[in-house]
Amino acid sequence: MAQIQKANGIIDWLDQRIAIRTLTKVLMTEYWIPKNINFLWAMGVVLVVLFTILVVSGLFLLMYYKPDTKLAFDSVNYTIMQEVKYGWLWRHLHAVSASVCFLIIYIHMFVGIYYGSYKRGREMIWITGMLLFILFSSEAFSGYMLPWGQMSYWAASVITNLFGAIPVIGADLVVWIRGNFIVSDATLTRFFMLHVVLLPVAIMAVIVMHFYTLRIPHVNNMYGEEIDFEKEAEKFKAGNKKESKVIPFWPMFLSKDFFVASFFLAFLFYLTCYHYGFALDPINFDPADHLKTPPHIYPEWYFLWSYEVLRGFFFSADLGLIAFGIANVIFLILPWLDRSKVVAPAHKRPAFMVWFWVLVADMIILTIWGKLPPTGANAYIGFVASILFLALLLIVLPIITKIEDKKNS
Repeated sequence: MAQIQKANGIIDWLDQRIAIRTLTKVLMTEYWIPKNINFLWAMGVVLVVLFTILVVSGLFLLMYYKPDTKLAFDSVNYTIMQEVKYGWLWRHLHAVSASVCFLIIYIHMFVGIYYGSYKRGREMIWITGMLLFILFSSEAFSGYMLPWGQMSYWAASVITNLFGAIPVIGADLVVWIRGNFIVSDATLTRFFMLHVVLLPVAIMAVIVMHFYTLRIPHVNNMYGEEIDFEKEAEKFKAGNKKESKVIPFWPMFLSKDFFVASFFLAFLFYLTCYHYGFALDPINFDPADHLKTPPHIYPEWYFLWSYEVLRGFFFSADLGLIAFGIANVIFLILPWLDRSKVVAPAHKRPAFMVWFWVLVADMIILTIWGKLPPTGANAYIGFVASILFLALLLIVLPIITKIEDKKNS
C-alpha cells in the first residue's frame, strides 16, 4: 500500500490515492502535439463539444417525449414545441447540432485523408474514427424516427427493408429489428432504446478509445514530418520553447481548440435561432400514416451520398444493395487501399491531389442528386456518379498510390 501522508490540499489528497498528478501528465500536460498544425486539427474537440450539447439537449427532450406511436408525434410537436417553455429551443438545438455534427465529421475525415493521417502506425486512429462515424450514423437514424412523422415512418420502412436482402436470414432479421411484420410501436420503442441508451454509451466508449489510439503514434502534422516527440519534449521542458517542435496538450493546444470551438458554437447558435429549417424536414411535420406514402422519400443531407449509391443502380436492386454496403465500409479499409508509404499532404502528391478533389466533387454530386427524384437524366447521372465513387476508391487509389510508392522507393 502507498505511503499516505498528511495532504497539502485537495489535489495532494487525491494524488496520494488515485495518482491524479500522474494522470494529468499522461493525458494533458506531458502529452505532446506538433506545432505545425492549423485550426483544422481542432475538429475532434469541436465534435466532443457538439456531442455534449446533443446529450444535454437530448436529456431535456427526454423529460417530455413519449415513445409510443399514439403519443410520440404530439409529444414532440405540441408538448415540446408549444407547451414547454423554451422547448422549441431545445428541439432546434438538438436537430441543428446533429446536422452540424456531421458537417464537422466530414471535415475531420477529409482533413485526415488530405494529410495522410491514416498511415504509418495511425491505422487504429483511422479505424476508431470510422467506427465513430458508423455509430453517429446509427444514432442519427434512430433519432430521426422518434418524432414519428411521415418521413420518420417511411425512412424506417425503407432502411429496415434493406436487411431483407441478406441471404437466408434476411426476412427473419427484418421482423426481429422491427419487432413486428411492419414498422410499428415495437419498432419505435426499440429505436428509442438504441438512441437514448445503447448507442450513446457505445459512442462514449469509442471516443475514449479514439483518443487513446492517438497517444502512441501521436498526432500527424501539416507536412507529414516525422518528429522525435521525446527529444522535442525535452527541449520544451528545458525552456527551449521556440526551438521545440511540440507543445503540451494542456494548456497550449487545448486553449487553441477551445478558441476554434467558440467560433463554431457561435455559428451553431446562429443556425439554431435563425436557420433551423434545414435540419427539420417539412414532411416530418405530418403525422406518420402507413396508408399514405410521401411522393419522394429521402434521408437527411448527410446520408444522401450513400443513399444515391443505393438507388444509383436503378436497373438492379441487388447491385444497388451491394454497392451501398461497400460504400458504407470502404473508408474503413482506406489505410490498405493507399499503397504508398509517403505521408505528406495531398498538394505534395500530384496524382493523389487530383484523386482527392475528384472524390470530394463526386460525393457532392451524389449528395445533390440524392435529394432529386430518380427519373430521366437524374437516374443516369446518379448511376455514373455511383460507379465513379466505387472506382475511385477500389481501383484508382490503389493504382496511383502503387505508382507513387515505386517512384519513391
